[in-house]
Amino acid sequence: MLNVRRSAERGRTNLGWLDSRHTFSFGGYHDTGHMGFRTLRVINDDRVGAGKGFGTHPHRDMEILSFVLEGELEHQDSMGNGSIIRPGEIQRMSAGTGVLHSERNPSADQPVHFLQIWILPERSGIKPEYEQRAIPEAERRGRLRLIASRDGRDASVRLHQDVHLYSALLAPRETVRHAVDRGRHLWLHVARGEVRASGLEMIEGDGVSGSEESAITVEGVTAAEILLFDLA
Repeated sequence: MLNVRRSAERGRTNLGWLDSRHTFSFGGYHDTGHMGFRTLRVINDDRVGAGKGFGTHPHRDMEILSFVLEGELEHQDSMGNGSIIRPGEIQRMSAGTGVLHSERNPSADQPVHFLQIWILPERSGIKPEYEQRAIPEAERRGRLRLIASRDGRDASVRLHQDVHLYSALLAPRETVRHAVDRGRHLWLHVARGEVRASGLEMIEGDGVSGSEESAITVEGVTAAEILLFDLA
């Protein structure tokens, strides 16, 4: 059975320069019914105004993914990394024993829209790591493209957890199907557009989980972008 998490039901933080929607409990938003799903702890749908951002702050013992949908996101951290993340690129930061980082919108006039995803690591005390990859749009059109995984296969970023994360870009009436192995679980997040997930109508920001599904089929209703998590 698929369980829906509707976009409008998510938590929200609006600071003017930041408009963030929280699929799971985060910061000042606390919902005991939505504390995470399996090892997936955070999906924040963030829009940051021009020239604004998150100042330097600490993290530890968390796998943090940033996936830009529109605009650009500038990253700096205490490991010495500095980069710009653009649409279609994914960044992985393993906070491990502790790291300081900042994120800001470097544009003078355009907002940035990105997803920040936190996954609990398989163990604490990992040495902090950083990785960033561009995922060509052509490789995501009409197919599920692996973008993060435990073993880093197929040019995906490497996670310290048994999670497979896929991305797909769908045109109207275009369909992808994902088989779910016995004992595994899925979470689908609609990043943009509208889709039909195994017959269930979903819009931008909606999520759906499943723990007893053998497969899920996702069809574009409009042009759409999805993220699909396959979790232990």
